[in-house]
Amino acid sequence: MEPLPETAAAGSRKRRRRGGGRNRRKPPPPSSSSQAASPPSPPVKRRRGAASAAAKGRGIASKPTSLLEKMRARLSGGHFRMLNEKLYTCSGQDAFDYFTNEPDLFDVYHAGYQEQMSHWPEQPVNIIINWLKSHSALWTVADFGCGNAAIAKNVKNKVFSIDLVSEDPSVIACDMAHTPLEPSSVDVAIFCLSLMGTNYASYLQEANRVLKPSGWLLIAEVRSRLDPNTGGADPNKFCEAISELGFSLVSKDAKNKMFILFYFRKKEKSKVVKNIDWPHLKPCLYKRR
Repeated sequence: MEPLPETAAAGSRKRRRRGGGRNRRKPPPPSSSSQAASPPSPPVKRRRGAASAAAKGRGIASKPTSLLEKMRARLSGGHFRMLNEKLYTCSGQDAFDYFTNEPDLFDVYHAGYQEQMSHWPEQPVNIIINWLKSHSALWTVADFGCGNAAIAKNVKNKVFSIDLVSEDPSVIACDMAHTPLEPSSVDVAIFCLSLMGTNYASYLQEANRVLKPSGWLLIAEVRSRLDPNTGGADPNKFCEAISELGFSLVSKDAKNKMFILFYFRKKEKSKVVKNIDWPHLKPCLYKRR
Protein backbone atom coordinates (compact mmCIF):
# COMPACT_ATOMS: atom_id res chain seq x y z
CA MET A 1 0.00 0.00 0.00
CA GLU A 2 1.35 3.24 -0.99
CA PRO A 3 1.77 5.68 1.81
CA LEU A 4 -0.61 8.61 1.86
CA PRO A 5 0.73 11.89 0.71
CA GLU A 6 1.88 14.15 3.52
CA THR A 7 -0.97 16.56 2.99
CA ALA A 8 -3.50 13.78 2.96
CA ALA A 9 -2.06 12.34 6.12
CA ALA A 10 -2.21 15.70 7.81
CA GLY A 11 -5.83 16.14 6.75
CA SER A 12 -6.63 12.69 8.08
CA ARG A 13 -5.07 13.55 11.41
CA LYS A 14 -7.09 16.77 11.54
CA ARG A 15 -10.29 14.87 10.81
CA ARG A 16 -9.47 12.38 13.54
CA ARG A 17 -8.86 15.17 15.97
CA ARG A 18 -12.16 16.79 15.02
CA GLY A 19 -13.96 13.50 15.09
CA GLY A 20 -12.48 12.68 18.43
CA GLY A 21 -13.85 16.00 19.67
CA ARG A 22 -17.35 14.81 18.91
CA ASN A 23 -16.94 11.80 21.19
CA ARG A 24 -15.26 13.74 23.94
CA ARG A 25 -17.27 13.72 27.19
CA LYS A 26 -18.55 17.00 28.60
CA PRO A 27 -16.86 18.12 31.78
CA PRO A 28 -18.81 17.31 34.94
CA PRO A 29 -20.76 20.14 36.60
CA PRO A 30 -18.88 22.06 39.23
CA SER A 31 -19.01 20.71 42.74
CA SER A 32 -20.82 22.46 45.57
CA SER A 33 -17.50 23.74 46.84
CA SER A 34 -16.73 25.38 43.54
CA GLN A 35 -20.20 26.93 43.46
CA ALA A 36 -19.70 28.44 46.87
CA ALA A 37 -16.46 29.96 45.73
CA SER A 38 -18.02 31.57 42.68
CA PRO A 39 -18.82 35.29 42.91
CA PRO A 40 -22.42 36.21 43.94
CA SER A 41 -24.93 36.92 41.23
CA PRO A 42 -25.83 40.58 40.71
CA PRO A 43 -29.07 41.70 42.46
CA VAL A 44 -32.20 41.31 40.44
CA LYS A 45 -33.55 44.69 39.34
CA ARG A 46 -37.15 45.47 40.24
CA ARG A 47 -39.30 45.39 37.20
CA ARG A 48 -40.86 48.65 36.16
CA GLY A 49 -44.21 46.98 35.89
CA ALA A 50 -44.15 45.95 39.53
CA ALA A 51 -43.17 49.44 40.68
CA SER A 52 -45.85 50.95 38.51
CA ALA A 53 -48.44 48.58 39.90
CA ALA A 54 -47.40 49.43 43.45
CA ALA A 55 -47.59 53.13 42.70
CA LYS A 56 -51.01 52.70 41.17
CA GLY A 57 -52.08 50.79 44.22
CA ARG A 58 -51.01 53.66 46.45
CA GLY A 59 -52.84 56.10 44.20
CA ILE A 60 -56.03 54.13 44.36
CA ALA A 61 -55.85 54.07 48.14
CA SER A 62 -55.45 57.85 48.35
CA LYS A 63 -58.39 58.74 46.11
CA PRO A 64 -61.14 58.16 48.67
CA THR A 65 -59.32 60.41 51.17
CA SER A 66 -58.95 63.15 48.58
CA LEU A 67 -62.60 62.82 47.62
CA LEU A 68 -63.66 62.91 51.26
CA GLU A 69 -61.65 66.08 51.84
CA LYS A 70 -63.28 67.70 48.83
CA MET A 71 -66.73 66.74 50.09
CA ARG A 72 -65.95 68.14 53.53
CA ALA A 73 -64.64 71.38 52.01
CA ARG A 74 -67.75 71.69 49.86
CA LEU A 75 -70.02 71.05 52.83
CA SER A 76 -68.11 73.58 54.94
CA GLY A 77 -68.29 76.12 52.12
CA GLY A 78 -72.03 75.57 51.83
CA HIS A 79 -72.46 76.12 55.57
CA PHE A 80 -70.43 79.32 55.39
CA ARG A 81 -72.51 80.76 52.55
CA MET A 82 -75.73 79.91 54.39
CA LEU A 83 -74.53 81.47 57.65
CA ASN A 84 -73.10 84.49 55.87
CA GLU A 85 -76.42 85.15 54.15
CA LYS A 86 -78.24 84.84 57.47
CA LEU A 87 -75.97 87.41 59.14
CA TYR A 88 -76.62 89.91 56.36
CA THR A 89 -80.38 89.40 56.20
CA CYS A 90 -81.45 89.29 59.86
CA SER A 91 -81.25 91.74 62.74
CA GLY A 92 -78.38 91.77 65.20
CA GLN A 93 -80.61 90.45 67.99
CA ASP A 94 -81.81 87.55 65.84
CA ALA A 95 -78.22 86.71 64.92
CA PHE A 96 -77.16 86.87 68.57
CA ASP A 97 -79.98 84.52 69.62
CA TYR A 98 -79.25 82.13 66.75
CA PHE A 99 -75.53 81.76 67.39
CA THR A 100 -75.96 81.70 71.16
CA ASN A 101 -78.06 78.56 70.71
CA GLU A 102 -75.68 77.11 68.09
CA PRO A 103 -72.20 78.41 69.02
CA ASP A 104 -70.42 75.78 66.90
CA LEU A 105 -71.93 77.31 63.78
CA PHE A 106 -70.17 80.57 64.54
CA ASP A 107 -66.87 78.67 64.39
CA VAL A 108 -67.93 77.25 61.02
CA TYR A 109 -68.71 80.77 59.81
CA HIS A 110 -65.35 82.17 60.88
CA ALA A 111 -63.45 79.26 59.33
CA GLY A 112 -65.20 79.98 56.03
CA TYR A 113 -64.61 83.71 56.44
CA GLN A 114 -60.87 83.17 56.92
CA GLU A 115 -60.78 80.96 53.83
CA GLN A 116 -62.47 83.71 51.79
CA MET A 117 -60.06 86.32 53.14
CA SER A 118 -57.08 84.19 52.10
CA HIS A 119 -57.96 84.99 48.47
CA TRP A 120 -57.83 88.76 49.02
CA PRO A 121 -54.53 90.38 48.00
CA GLU A 122 -54.77 92.70 51.01
CA GLN A 123 -56.87 92.49 54.15
CA PRO A 124 -58.38 95.63 55.70
CA VAL A 125 -57.69 94.45 59.25
CA ASN A 126 -53.95 94.67 58.58
CA ILE A 127 -54.29 98.26 57.36
CA ILE A 128 -56.24 99.15 60.50
CA ILE A 129 -53.65 97.47 62.73
CA ASN A 130 -50.87 99.49 61.09
CA TRP A 131 -52.93 102.67 61.45
CA LEU A 132 -53.36 102.05 65.19
CA LYS A 133 -49.64 101.36 65.58
CA SER A 134 -48.90 104.74 64.03
CA HIS A 135 -51.03 106.50 66.66
CA SER A 136 -51.13 106.60 70.43
CA ALA A 137 -50.89 103.28 72.25
CA LEU A 138 -52.85 104.91 75.09
CA TRP A 139 -56.02 105.05 73.03
CA THR A 140 -58.82 102.69 74.02
CA VAL A 141 -60.31 100.77 71.10
CA ALA A 142 -63.68 99.09 70.55
CA ASP A 143 -63.53 96.43 67.83
CA PHE A 144 -67.13 95.77 66.76
CA GLY A 145 -67.40 92.33 65.14
CA CYS A 146 -63.87 91.35 66.09
CA GLY A 147 -63.87 87.79 64.72
CA ASN A 148 -60.62 86.16 65.86
CA ALA A 149 -59.67 89.35 67.73
CA ALA A 150 -56.69 90.00 65.45
CA ILE A 151 -56.59 93.70 66.37
CA ALA A 152 -56.34 93.04 70.11
CA LYS A 153 -53.60 90.48 69.48
CA ASN A 154 -51.45 92.82 67.40
CA VAL A 155 -51.55 96.23 69.10
CA LYS A 156 -50.53 97.54 72.51
CA ASN A 157 -53.78 99.45 72.99
CA LYS A 158 -56.49 98.37 75.34
CA VAL A 159 -59.05 96.77 73.03
CA PHE A 160 -62.65 95.82 73.76
CA SER A 161 -63.23 92.94 71.33
CA ILE A 162 -66.95 92.55 70.63
CA ASP A 163 -68.75 89.79 68.73
CA LEU A 164 -71.86 87.63 68.84
CA VAL A 165 -70.22 84.50 70.24
CA SER A 166 -66.69 83.52 71.21
CA GLU A 167 -64.84 80.88 73.21
CA ASP A 168 -62.21 83.52 73.96
CA PRO A 169 -63.01 84.93 77.43
CA SER A 170 -61.50 88.28 76.42
CA VAL A 171 -64.22 88.79 73.79
CA ILE A 172 -67.48 90.46 74.83
CA ALA A 173 -70.35 88.37 73.45
CA CYS A 174 -73.39 90.54 72.79
CA ASP A 175 -75.62 92.20 70.25
CA MET A 176 -73.43 95.00 68.88
CA ALA A 177 -76.33 97.43 69.16
CA HIS A 178 -76.28 97.03 72.93
CA THR A 179 -72.79 96.73 74.41
CA PRO A 180 -71.88 97.00 78.10
CA LEU A 181 -69.34 99.77 77.39
CA GLU A 182 -69.66 103.07 79.23
CA PRO A 183 -70.67 106.23 77.34
CA SER A 184 -67.75 108.27 75.95
CA SER A 185 -65.26 105.62 77.04
CA VAL A 186 -63.29 104.76 73.89
CA ASP A 187 -61.06 106.69 71.50
CA VAL A 188 -61.50 104.49 68.41
CA ALA A 189 -64.45 102.42 67.19
CA ILE A 190 -63.82 99.93 64.40
CA PHE A 191 -66.14 98.09 62.02
CA CYS A 192 -63.96 95.90 59.83
CA LEU A 193 -66.36 94.21 57.37
CA SER A 194 -68.82 93.86 60.24
CA LEU A 195 -71.70 96.20 59.36
CA MET A 196 -73.89 93.17 58.79
CA GLY A 197 -77.56 92.87 59.58
CA THR A 198 -80.67 94.77 58.65
CA ASN A 199 -80.19 97.19 61.55
CA TYR A 200 -76.59 98.20 60.85
CA ALA A 201 -77.48 101.81 61.69
CA SER A 202 -78.06 100.83 65.32
CA TYR A 203 -74.46 99.55 65.51
CA LEU A 204 -73.18 102.94 64.39
CA GLN A 205 -75.43 104.67 66.89
CA GLU A 206 -73.93 102.49 69.62
CA ALA A 207 -70.43 103.40 68.42
CA ASN A 208 -71.40 107.06 68.64
CA ARG A 209 -72.59 106.53 72.21
CA VAL A 210 -69.36 104.92 73.46
CA LEU A 211 -66.96 107.20 71.55
CA LYS A 212 -65.37 110.21 73.18
CA PRO A 213 -65.70 113.60 71.46
CA SER A 214 -63.08 113.77 68.68
CA GLY A 215 -62.90 109.97 68.75
CA TRP A 216 -62.23 108.02 65.55
CA LEU A 217 -64.68 105.82 63.66
CA LEU A 218 -63.06 103.46 61.14
CA ILE A 219 -65.26 101.52 58.72
CA ALA A 220 -63.98 98.97 56.21
CA GLU A 221 -66.73 97.83 53.87
CA VAL A 222 -66.90 95.53 50.84
CA ARG A 223 -66.74 97.69 47.72
CA SER A 224 -69.73 96.06 46.01
CA ARG A 225 -72.04 97.14 48.86
CA LEU A 226 -71.21 100.76 48.07
CA ASP A 227 -71.37 100.60 44.29
CA PRO A 228 -74.63 102.02 42.84
CA ASN A 229 -73.78 100.46 39.47
CA THR A 230 -74.18 96.97 40.92
CA GLY A 231 -77.15 97.62 43.20
CA GLY A 232 -75.12 98.91 46.12
CA ALA A 233 -75.62 102.08 48.11
CA ASP A 234 -74.31 105.47 47.06
CA PRO A 235 -71.12 106.00 49.12
CA ASN A 236 -71.83 109.73 49.32
CA LYS A 237 -75.26 109.12 50.88
CA PHE A 238 -73.67 106.62 53.26
CA CYS A 239 -71.20 109.27 54.40
CA GLU A 240 -73.96 111.89 54.66
CA ALA A 241 -75.96 109.63 56.98
CA ILE A 242 -72.94 109.12 59.25
CA SER A 243 -72.29 112.86 59.17
CA GLU A 244 -75.85 113.48 60.39
CA LEU A 245 -75.10 111.09 63.24
CA GLY A 246 -72.41 113.50 64.42
CA PHE A 247 -69.25 112.63 62.48
CA SER A 248 -67.11 114.28 59.86
CA LEU A 249 -65.33 112.37 57.11
CA VAL A 250 -61.56 112.83 57.41
CA SER A 251 -60.46 110.59 54.54
CA LYS A 252 -61.52 107.71 52.32
CA ASP A 253 -59.23 104.99 50.99
CA ALA A 254 -60.79 103.53 47.84
CA LYS A 255 -57.68 102.30 46.04
CA ASN A 256 -58.23 98.65 46.97
CA LYS A 257 -60.41 96.71 44.52
CA MET A 258 -62.03 94.63 47.27
CA PHE A 259 -63.00 97.16 49.94
CA ILE A 260 -63.28 100.84 50.89
CA LEU A 261 -61.90 102.20 54.15
CA PHE A 262 -63.50 105.27 55.74
CA TYR A 263 -61.94 107.41 58.48
CA PHE A 264 -64.50 109.47 60.40
CA ARG A 265 -64.06 111.62 63.47
CA LYS A 266 -66.70 112.43 66.04
CA LYS A 267 -67.53 116.10 66.25
CA GLU A 268 -66.91 117.90 69.53
CA LYS A 269 -70.44 119.24 69.60
CA SER A 270 -73.17 118.36 67.16
CA LYS A 271 -76.89 118.05 66.97
CA VAL A 272 -77.79 114.52 65.96
CA VAL A 273 -80.53 114.30 63.36
CA LYS A 274 -83.36 112.16 64.69
CA ASN A 275 -84.67 110.70 61.45
CA ILE A 276 -81.58 109.82 59.44
CA ASP A 277 -82.15 108.40 55.97
CA TRP A 278 -79.83 105.40 56.11
CA PRO A 279 -79.14 103.87 52.69
CA HIS A 280 -79.78 100.18 52.19
CA LEU A 281 -76.60 98.11 52.14
CA LYS A 282 -77.18 95.03 50.03
CA PRO A 283 -76.10 91.68 51.45
CA CYS A 284 -72.60 90.57 50.53
CA LEU A 285 -73.15 87.03 49.27
CA TYR A 286 -70.23 84.84 48.25
CA LYS A 287 -70.55 82.76 45.11
CA ARG A 288 -69.85 79.07 45.11
CA ARG A 289 -66.29 78.38 43.94
